[in-house]
Amino acid sequence: MPLIPENAPPAFHLLAKPTGAVCNLDCKYCFFLSKEKLYPGSRFRMTDELLETYIKQLLESHRTPEVTIAWQGGEPTLMGLDFFRRAAEYAERYRKPGVKVAYTIQTNGTLLDKEWCEFFREHDFLVGISIDGPEEVHDAYRTDKQGKGTFGRVMRGLRLLQEHGVEYNVLCTVNAANESKPLDVYRFFRDEAGARFIQFIPIVERDNETGFQEGGKVTDRSVGPERWGSFLSAVFDEWVRRDVGTVFVQHFDAALAAWAGYPPGLCVFSPTCGTALALEHNGDLYSCDHFVEPDHYLGNITETSLIELVASEKQLKFGRDKESTLPQYCRKCPVLFVCHGGCPKNRFVETPDGETGLNYLCESYRAFFTHIDRPMRMMADLLRQGRYADEVMQVLAAGEETSGKRTVKAGRNDPCPCGSGLKYKKCCGKINV
Repeated sequence: MPLIPENAPPAFHLLAKPTGAVCNLDCKYCFFLSKEKLYPGSRFRMTDELLETYIKQLLESHRTPEVTIAWQGGEPTLMGLDFFRRAAEYAERYRKPGVKVAYTIQTNGTLLDKEWCEFFREHDFLVGISIDGPEEVHDAYRTDKQGKGTFGRVMRGLRLLQEHGVEYNVLCTVNAANESKPLDVYRFFRDEAGARFIQFIPIVERDNETGFQEGGKVTDRSVGPERWGSFLSAVFDEWVRRDVGTVFVQHFDAALAAWAGYPPGLCVFSPTCGTALALEHNGDLYSCDHFVEPDHYLGNITETSLIELVASEKQLKFGRDKESTLPQYCRKCPVLFVCHGGCPKNRFVETPDGETGLNYLCESYRAFFTHIDRPMRMMADLLRQGRYADEVMQVLAAGEETSGKRTVKAGRNDPCPCGSGLKYKKCCGKINV
């Protein structure tokens, strides 16, 4: 058992990449494919010896009742199912008494079959499946090595997960191909793909030769600095009127946490960062999945224990820098409490007064968080009253009805027009709108 440094966090999130950047697809905007250049001549396969070392150190490092083992790539399923069976065996061997192990994997879904799905179900995996919306927008950038679209193969994998009762969420990148079709994308996920948990990730791709987070120019595949906000706002307006409590969108959940006074649960909206790291196939540890590059290399877990690297001054400074380098323009912003400057990888433009370090997506976040302020305050107030956030749909419907031709008037002791069955003073009359 390694000595746990006093300043070590009780928990952290680690994305392990057993195949490194190797993938069976060739998505045009993928920021990770270029990481192959960091390891010339490598086979890009995590050895069984390193697998055991990693699982052992991860479980020893945590001081929490649950530890998540997260796999990503590249495409992690290229390792084959036996690799993950061994990982589960090691997890059971080194799991502390009373500690639960949770498993997650991010996949493009194209290699899944019955055997994979049965394994996922047996071990309660949460499977993230990458899909960018309907076929025409998905296939714009998510292609295979021959340049062919992958939509049909991804949907086949998604249907297999559904048929075997595997818990899954959808990860959708928002890019130049789908940024103008927010409702088409959202409704496809909800109505055709049957997704109930959705992550939207903005593509902000630096245009350079290194593949690192440097330079101030983005590719034409990147989402527009204002389109990201309009995309989220359009989806939110549909969601808040009909899908609260049945469809869960990661950005909306994080925003509601901020309005309710809780931690966001999403590193990009936390005041500081540094507890979401990346492990390469050979044991190299990096500060973050988005900073797998030489300047953010921490060390190798076969030479220095994982927890020592996580608690190193270099990593702690990386986390603190998110807050300490925040421009004054951001510090005065009315939505700072929810945004906190966004992800450091996107903070490469100047503020209106010429200060460096503004988020490329600032315009979008300011517009989006301002747009959702009223319904977020309503949902936060509902939660404080011990009620459910999904009641906001009734409140908004009642409010829209009163503003239309049919005006509904309610006294303090009258039944609330939202249909809750409560008196108005105990229901919508009590909500801070």
